[in-house]
Amino acid sequence: MGTLDGKVALVTGAARGLGRAYAKRLAGLGAKLAVADINLRSYEEFEAEAQDMTAASTVAEIEALGGSALGIEVDVRDHQAVEAMVARVVREWDRIDVLVANAGGGRGRPIDTKASTLDPTLLRLVTEMNLYGTVYTCNAAARVMKERRCGKIITVSSVAGTAPSADGGYAHYGAAKAAIAHYTRYLAQDLGPFGITVNCIAPGVIATGRIMATVIPGSSQSNRDRAELVALRRLGTVEDCAKVVEFLATDLSDYVTGAVIPIDGGLVRG
Repeated sequence: MGTLDGKVALVTGAARGLGRAYAKRLAGLGAKLAVADINLRSYEEFEAEAQDMTAASTVAEIEALGGSALGIEVDVRDHQAVEAMVARVVREWDRIDVLVANAGGGRGRPIDTKASTLDPTLLRLVTEMNLYGTVYTCNAAARVMKERRCGKIITVSSVAGTAPSADGGYAHYGAAKAAIAHYTRYLAQDLGPFGITVNCIAPGVIATGRIMATVIPGSSQSNRDRAELVALRRLGTVEDCAKVVEFLATDLSDYVTGAVIPIDGGLVRG
């Protein structure tokens, strides 16, 4: 028996990278998985991500291992589309027990996104992808959880949302992620009386295909070994983060709410 047998989990941004790891981890614990992404084959954008796939999609990977999964393509910036996504999950499985609001990410390069020179269009895009998408998704899922008076919500911030970069780069992303962390604290207070826990994870430098291909090369410290800044002297893996998601999605964390948990190996941003 898995610890999430009979449960339903929804993970956004689950077609590749961290979201894919969260979805597969929860499915491995017995949950039925709603796998949501703007493109269910978005892994094709990065060679390293594509090489890591064992089937045509995260949904297919879960099903190949004997799990139940539903794929939904959705742009989390679209409030109505998010509402329709949650309604579809409820029609299919009648409940949502776990939400991982993971969809988001950055755009542009750190060296081109300094705090004093942010492009308004890029600022709006990244804020909508991260903060607005998280709020829309949590609001829609919370209504379902309130009816059952239980549930686990996990939001995703970043080390960029807890401390600035030394040169002020990637400011749009960091500000949006900081807002998610604080929104999580408010949401925990709001939903606590309904028996719903709400927590946030803040990954550090995780060696996904996208991060290694776009973010690190575009940083002012691109020539520096990032592992030197980490107490554990290695970059993080998707499984490092998925293990913490497992903790927050199961009864191991029943008395934990409103927390922002760094998963950064002891990273010092400097």
